[in-house]
Amino acid sequence: MNQIQDVQPIRDLQKIDDMKWALRKFCSERDYILFVIGINTGLRCGDLLKLKVSDVRKKKRVLVLEGKTKKTRTIQLDNIYDEIQAYIKDIDSKWLFPSRKGDNPITTSQAYKRLQKAADMAEVESIGTHTMRKTFGYWYYKQTKDVAKLQMILNHSHPSITLRYIGITNEEIENDLLSFKL
Repeated sequence: MNQIQDVQPIRDLQKIDDMKWALRKFCSERDYILFVIGINTGLRCGDLLKLKVSDVRKKKRVLVLEGKTKKTRTIQLDNIYDEIQAYIKDIDSKWLFPSRKGDNPITTSQAYKRLQKAADMAEVESIGTHTMRKTFGYWYYKQTKDVAKLQMILNHSHPSITLRYIGITNEEIENDLLSFKL
């Protein structure tokens, strides 16, 4: 029976590296690239799976029509460009994340299973397809402290929703304030 679980961002850089390693070792390069693009763009899994090879071939910026919001968003691939270009050289499909069954992309269920397999091997808990988006949000916030921009990127209606979504808790805020001094 499927149970709704509390999917969390990956808050430890070593655990992100462990997931990357496990995806490459126990899953596939396709699953690894899905994860890398997911954690570096914050796109929902369903939007990632709709990407085609032609969308990313020799492109560092890609326009994506988000399925849930119907808003167009530009995603930056500069920091992962070389990995994506190396990956697409070996793809014999129009889809960036092709299924082995027919000429379709993998499903979100298949993506979930691959992420779960890697998470089991890497001993990472509370993983789901939304983990990639939440991980992007968490680390974007940690690096920039700009909740307003992150709110816009994730298309949230209020900053409090964004902070709750990425798992920024009162305890973390209090810990940050301990070292704050003017």
